[in-house]
Amino acid sequence: MESAIKTLVTTFVSSTRGKDNLDSKSFQKLVKNQLGNIMEDTNSTSAIKEMQQGLDDNNDGKVSFQEYLNLIGYLATSLSQNKSGSNTDAS
Repeated sequence: MESAIKTLVTTFVSSTRGKDNLDSKSFQKLVKNQLGNIMEDTNSTSAIKEMQQGLDDNNDGKVSFQEYLNLIGYLATSLSQNKSGSNTDAS
């Protein structure tokens, strides 16, 4: 589990290229390169842009680390539900 957490942090930090947040281009690249096997529409620029807008809680046009973690949490919940066969809402 420690390795997974380190990977999540390292992936975000390297994707931001030294900045605090992921800009649109960096977010698109991260989704296409890192999440293509567990997400649909990762080759669709418009779908990724729509996803980014949904994550962008403060409407600054960027994805912060916390907003990125929201995406990871959603994906982890979805994978867990698929593995367990559960369709109940996680909230």
